[in-house]
Formats: sequence, C-alpha cells, structure tokens
Amino acid sequence: MDMNRRTIIVLGAGFGAFSFLRRVDTRRSAVTVVSPRNHFLFTPLLPSTTVGTVEFRSIIEPVRTARKNVVFHQASCTAILPEKRSIVCRSALDEHTFVLTYDLLVIAVGSVPGTHGTPGAPEHSLFLRELADARAIRQRIIECYERASEPGIPEEERDRLLRTVVVGGGPTGVEAAAELRDFSARELHRAFPGLAGRARITLVEASPSLLGSFDAVLGDYAKRHFLGEGIEVRTGVQVTGVGPRSVRLADGAEIPYGMLVWSTGNAPAALVAGSPFPKDRAGRLCVDERLRVEGTTDVYALGDCAAARDHPLPATAQVAQQQGAYLASALRSPEPKPFRYRHEGMLAYIGAHEAVADLAALKGRGFGAWLFWRSAYLTKLVSLKNQVLVLFDWTKATLFGRDVSRF
Repeated sequence: MDMNRRTIIVLGAGFGAFSFLRRVDTRRSAVTVVSPRNHFLFTPLLPSTTVGTVEFRSIIEPVRTARKNVVFHQASCTAILPEKRSIVCRSALDEHTFVLTYDLLVIAVGSVPGTHGTPGAPEHSLFLRELADARAIRQRIIECYERASEPGIPEEERDRLLRTVVVGGGPTGVEAAAELRDFSARELHRAFPGLAGRARITLVEASPSLLGSFDAVLGDYAKRHFLGEGIEVRTGVQVTGVGPRSVRLADGAEIPYGMLVWSTGNAPAALVAGSPFPKDRAGRLCVDERLRVEGTTDVYALGDCAAARDHPLPATAQVAQQQGAYLASALRSPEPKPFRYRHEGMLAYIGAHEAVADLAALKGRGFGAWLFWRSAYLTKLVSLKNQVLVLFDWTKATLFGRDVSRF
C-alpha cells in the first residue's frame, strides 16, 4: 500500500468512525471527518438519558477535540462519485453544498431505525438513536403525566396517557422499558401521588423471547423479571399498524398509548441505499476480509452499514469499534491481516438494580450483573471527563432522585 501522505475522508461520527479517528496515523494521512453530528455518542447509555439517570452531555465527546490535525465538517454526504474519487456534501446548518476529493474513503454512517414497513410507525413513534430522540422521550413522559393530572380528564383518557408501549425486545427496547419502570416507580410516583399505581408499560416483541441475541436462559429471566416488576410483556406477536393513540397487533388486540417507543432493528441510511456499491439482502455494503467495499481498492466500510457476505457480524458497538481500530492499523501496513472479530459478550439492564450478562465464561444475572454492567460501561466511555460525569450522574440520581421538570 502506498505509504505517502494521502487524503482520507471519514463519513460518520459513531463507534466505528471515532475508533478509527482516535488511532489513524495523521502524520501519513490528511484526515477529514464529515458528519451531520459534531459529537460522538456513547449509545449504550442512551436509554439512561431518557429519564435522567445520566445527563445528555455526560455521554458525548466532541469530534473536533478528539484528535489533533483532523479537519471536521458538520455536513451530510449526499452522493459518492467513485469514478472521480469525490463526495458531494450538504451542510447540516444550511443548504450550502460542497465537493471533497479523497484518496481513501471510509464509510461509517451507521443505520437508521427500521420499522419493517409497519403503517403509521414512522409518523407516530419515538425512536432512540440520538440525543434528540432521548430528549423527546423525556419530554413526552412528563407531558403525559402532567396532562393526566389535570382535572376533568376522563378516566379512560387518563389511563391512555399513563400507558407506554415499547416495540422491540432487543437490548435497546428492554433497557428503555427498564429505565421507564424505574423512573415511574420512584420519581413519578412521588411527584404525582394522585396517579400512583396507574402507570403501565407494555413491551411488544415479534419473536418468541426477549433479548434474542442473548442466551435463552437470560432472555427468559429478563421476561420473568419484567413480569414481576409489573411490565406487561407480549412476545410472539407483531405490530401490524400504528395510530396516533393506539397500536394494532397481529392477534387482533389494540393497545392504547400515551407514548410509543419503537426499537425493532436497523434499516440502511439513505447514503448507503443510494450508493453505487454492492449490497447484501439487508441493504448493507458488502466488504471483503479487510473491510474494503467489493469492487473497489480505495473505499472502506465499517459498522452497521457494512457486512461481509460469508460471515456477517451483528450490528453492535463493539463490532464497529473493533473494525475502526483494525482499519487504522491496517492502513499502516502494506499487507494487513484480515479483520477478526473478538466477541466480548453482551450486557443489558433490566431494571430495579438488576442486569443480565452474556459472557463467554459466565451467564450472569441479578444485582451482581448490574454492578458489572455499570463498571463495564464506565470503563468503555471514551474519556476521563465522560467517566467522571457519568459516575457523578449515577451518584446524584441515587442520592437525590431524577428530575421531573419539563422545559
């Protein structure tokens, strides 16, 4: 590989892009990052921000200060022109467009929430991918309680406002339901004593069990734990339609809601869907064992937007993080070894100071797994600043509770 100084453009600011950015050799490469988001977001703790267990700014790291000698543009890439080795970008702040040229292109734009074509889901659901999503959920929770506490509200309407439906029984959906239950049982119970005991959470999952990527024993434990905490769990049933006030299930049931959180998987980002490169059945860019996009020598892809045909990997943060670190190292070598994923296990918080841990040497659950969950995520945060802020947030929430203000 040519070791002369070259221009590398990185698209995205997620786990894959940020891991690459922190390790790439900027002495040999002029690196430019293009992303509509000017910060890295530690998404594993995003559900905790929906209820104030962790504050928003505690889990972000600015891209501009992450690495010296790196150029950043807050913009979206709207088109890739491989024959010209260039990309077309549109500013995230206005409609200004510009063109950048590259020697190497790293596509790490992630994915967007998938609704599987469910009618009404995009219009009426709240998703959980960005800080803006978490803030919208936080605002909606308090709004529903404030409205339900007003005099003259019919009892049926009050119950609707106090019912939350979470669609998707993967780690994000499970943790969102768990955090909401904790918040309802403690802070909202105290702040709205007249509504105590009326709030309900329903978790809907199309597959037969929760946490399908975990060991089946842990998925069953999470379901039993939720049922014991008063969370209604509906597994093995699909959502067939979403209205502004209720969801319809395949078994004919209709569930009213005040807030609907949708977390059922991924769909390709618009840039990936419209790119000229080969894609797999899920719409992800096909890459070889060195993360090069098939049919190219100067375009790489990693994270949720990429997949190897022979052995596709799960769309998780640890996969993207390892791919980013690998690619930064591989670009320094004339004959890099193929990428090999090292599975480090999976963790999920299930509420009431309990978690499940699916590790190679251990299938943990309960309070001990929760302590491990917290310590593992604390060490995975990308800066000392984030670690201190999150630790302070956890301590503050334990001692003083979470804020119930709406602003």
